[in-house]
Amino acid sequence: MAEVALRLIDDADADELFDQMRDPEAARMAAFTAEDPDDREAFDRWLSKVRAAPDVTMRAVTRGGRLVGSIAAFVSEGDTEITYWIDRSAWGQGVAGRALALLLDIVPLRPLHARAASDNLGSLRVLRRAGFTVIGTEISHAPARHAEIEETILRLP
Repeated sequence: MAEVALRLIDDADADELFDQMRDPEAARMAAFTAEDPDDREAFDRWLSKVRAAPDVTMRAVTRGGRLVGSIAAFVSEGDTEITYWIDRSAWGQGVAGRALALLLDIVPLRPLHARAASDNLGSLRVLRRAGFTVIGTEISHAPARHAEIEETILRLP
């Protein structure tokens, strides 16, 4: 596999990230997405906000120098959580796991938390392999599915 790396997100990444996050199959799997994935103005506002936030560490994920997603750590309700989005073309190839390992190296704060749709087995597998353990579930609104679904909550001590 080509080398997976993290780098700062730059303005030129916005178009590709927007397209990745609009993929209907990927959005359905992620479940907890923007209300309207086709709203470019909302996406640009969101990206600008998270890139400027002092409590967010966001990086572009590259494989062989090509942008294949993003990964971030952010504070929500007092807990630091991680989230990632990997382009569907890179699923099942170890990219998410390697990107997560790299992020864990640059965000030494523990504990960390993560959430995933309970039926997103690939993402749950990535998180468990990284040492996250399930601490609970809850029912949450999943905009990409227009429904309430079960979400698994994980913690890395």
